[in-house]
Amino acid sequence: MPANTEPSQSRIQGFRHEAMLYAGERGFAEGALRFLREGAARGEPALVVVSAAKIALLRAALGGDAEHVRFEDMGRIGGNPARIIPAWAAFVREAGPAGRPLRGIGEPISAERSRAELVVCHRHESLLNVAFDSAIAPGFRLLCPYDTAALDPAVVAHARCTHPLVQDAQGRVRTSAAFRGLEAAVAPCTAPLPLPAVGAQTIPIMPAGLRSLRAAVARRATRAGLAPKRREDLVLAVDELATKSIRHGGGAGTLTIWETSSALVCEVTDRGRLEHPLAGRVLPEPGQIGRYGLWLVNQLCDLVEQRTLPHGNLVRVG
Repeated sequence: MPANTEPSQSRIQGFRHEAMLYAGERGFAEGALRFLREGAARGEPALVVVSAAKIALLRAALGGDAEHVRFEDMGRIGGNPARIIPAWAAFVREAGPAGRPLRGIGEPISAERSRAELVVCHRHESLLNVAFDSAIAPGFRLLCPYDTAALDPAVVAHARCTHPLVQDAQGRVRTSAAFRGLEAAVAPCTAPLPLPAVGAQTIPIMPAGLRSLRAAVARRATRAGLAPKRREDLVLAVDELATKSIRHGGGAGTLTIWETSSALVCEVTDRGRLEHPLAGRVLPEPGQIGRYGLWLVNQLCDLVEQRTLPHGNLVRVG
């Protein structure tokens, strides 16, 4: 199919992943309401995951059509972007048996996101194409809004790389010539990370040292002023990553800890390889071995950054 043309009927069957480009609150409302009202007229259930302010805007404008729509606050669902795919998966599983047509609006990328969060969000947007292919969610249409008035142009340009389809302000849908495809989506993430702070503490990860490692993390968390619950979460997350290093990362690894102006950061490196692109973003099946660790880490931490290194794997949490 030629790039940047109206998708054919055969192309729009199956999972549809669209970037909706809009400018400002009015542009968002026009595009989102057009999409939701069309779904309501067809009796299609919808899930909307956006900011609390935008939820209020849509509820008021939809009136009676809001009964077809479920709303979730992106701040709660997607503070850690790795938790968003599980929310969509639950919606598809519960509302769309046997390929029932479904609609979703999800806006994980906003001007308030940090640079580190944006990298994870871009990875999330790309992995959506893997998580919900036509066989898994044949009736699912997912719209991802991007505010061209508030976002850096490079961020908007990246949307064309992670979405097969792009919708303009008039609702016209075109194929994206810049879409990188599924091969790029499943490729390991190698984006550079800032170096640990000068004076960061380094602790070897060894089978006999997990107890002392947990104690060291707890002490640093206490010194950094983390609340007791947050301290417990961080200790558990690091313990899961360290255990994973021992079992699947060559039998050992390294923990590095440092503080930034806003967080206590823990980084685990080992000689393992992360083979499953959706690891930590898909709830493992009962009895499945080896994938619960990253899932739990994503539930416990505000941000999880995974990287593939030349000789191993890196996971940074904070």
